[in-house]
Amino acid sequence: MTTTPTRTAVVTGAARGIGAGVAKRLAADGFAVAVLDLDEAAGKPVVEAIESAGGRALAVGVDVSDEAAVQAGVERVAEQLGEPSVLVNNAGIIRDNLLFRMTADDWDAVMGVHLRGSFLMSRAVQGYMTKAGWGRIVNLSSTSALGNRGQANYSAAKAGLQGFTKTLAIELGKFGVTVNAIAPGFIETEMTAATAERIGVPFEEFKKGAAAQIPVARTGLPEDIAHAVSFFASEGAGFVSGQVLYVAGGPTA
Repeated sequence: MTTTPTRTAVVTGAARGIGAGVAKRLAADGFAVAVLDLDEAAGKPVVEAIESAGGRALAVGVDVSDEAAVQAGVERVAEQLGEPSVLVNNAGIIRDNLLFRMTADDWDAVMGVHLRGSFLMSRAVQGYMTKAGWGRIVNLSSTSALGNRGQANYSAAKAGLQGFTKTLAIELGKFGVTVNAIAPGFIETEMTAATAERIGVPFEEFKKGAAAQIPVARTGLPEDIAHAVSFFASEGAGFVSGQVLYVAGGPTA
């Protein structure tokens, strides 16, 4: 079902990878889409792709860990594109290392983008959603929330997002706002390619090794996550809230 065209979706970290895939899918679903990324110029190709397919989009440069930048960015979206009805907290970074090598800056940077960023963005948009009596927030967790060597910071942040999701679902439900999380498994993105490079394995070999451990015998694509976001953002998903959906090619959790 096509969503009402006047509704606006905000996707963070939308210049590439999962975020770009989600932004394009939500545009195809009928949303006007705000493409948020640290570098506004990096989001413009995604905006152009959406517009060339007949959609409406706006690139906005925002550091999601910066309170003032988040507030200004969301206000700009509301004024230029429309008041936010959907928020996808996808922005993320990795600073992988074993615990004894991990610096406090590595820890703080990851927490700042994933947890603080999701908090600031959700707080900034919730007023529009509760006033309208309809909203969808989708947080990107990860299978790393279950534990992953060399990712104490990332795993903790992604697990934290699951608790954040469940609490917001309780608080916002009576206002017609659902809050859910998606926990991707191995998805082919620049981030996973960077991980392969860090450990000194060619990306194709890295993907092949990952696929061998996945029941559906393949690695995931941004489109796989975008499809799940599309469901959570839909009108028909109004009775689904506080859930964590593992999109990982098998029964991961």
